[in-house]
Amino acid sequence: MSMLLIRGRFKVEGGPKPDGDTLPFIPDDVADWKLVPGGQVVPGADGRASIRLEGIDALETHYGQEPAPVDHQPRPLAHEAADELLKTLGFGTVLRDDDETLATVPDSVPGWILTRGADAYGRCVAFVGRGTPPVYSGYWTGVSARLLERTANHRLLERGLAYPAFYSGLPVYLRELLTEAAEKARASAAGVWAVDRTLQGFPVTGKKSITHDREGAVILPKLFRRLKDYLDFTGDPSPSADCFRAFLAGAADEYRLLPDTKRLYRGLHHIVEVTPDNIVRMTRSCREIVFTEK
Repeated sequence: MSMLLIRGRFKVEGGPKPDGDTLPFIPDDVADWKLVPGGQVVPGADGRASIRLEGIDALETHYGQEPAPVDHQPRPLAHEAADELLKTLGFGTVLRDDDETLATVPDSVPGWILTRGADAYGRCVAFVGRGTPPVYSGYWTGVSARLLERTANHRLLERGLAYPAFYSGLPVYLRELLTEAAEKARASAAGVWAVDRTLQGFPVTGKKSITHDREGAVILPKLFRRLKDYLDFTGDPSPSADCFRAFLAGAADEYRLLPDTKRLYRGLHHIVEVTPDNIVRMTRSCREIVFTEK
């Protein structure tokens, strides 16, 4: 499969707050956004738009919209992922204040993206890299294993600082290469894999059980987002997780499970268990889940 290459620069200050899998990008030629399949990328006045990194999901440093509170996963690993992303792309210094606003040195760095389209939120979904791009901006190119290894997406999985997150439009061979990088990190207990509780299970005693920097459970960000939304919905500081699976059924995430991808599932309740003592766990690994493009 070929992807569209766009050359430009990554610039953090003055834009949406980046994290370990999202950051702003400004093409050298703003008209290149019109080349992105689907035509859903709507840039700001300076040409900037958000890039959602293809194939990965990093711990959330800020998730939620008013009137619901903005929350985060345990921040040491979440910040490590965000810092690694920026430093991989060439930022030498990363400074962060209390509300997750970042300043960087230098102010911006040159780079490139490889994209096959945008998501439902208007973010360009892409692999991101630095240095000399493989083709001219605006051209399409195949993504080899060697090129994939040059991307920050691969780097974060290789370091264990992000989970693999696959959607149906991603070619199988790229999914397998990304899975291989993630599995090597998991085997060596690098990054999140040293403390991940997604499959082992974790007690839900309130929002701090998934947000606290030292005591909060490190879990798959997709599961964190759904659980945070559920806890906001209940509004109970000491909630029961009894209805969480019903909440997941209502969210109706669509996905297939590897290796048999024929059956389409709707709702993560098919692969999430809740025990009578409020232990929540997923029964399938993230590397086995392929979400449907929306």
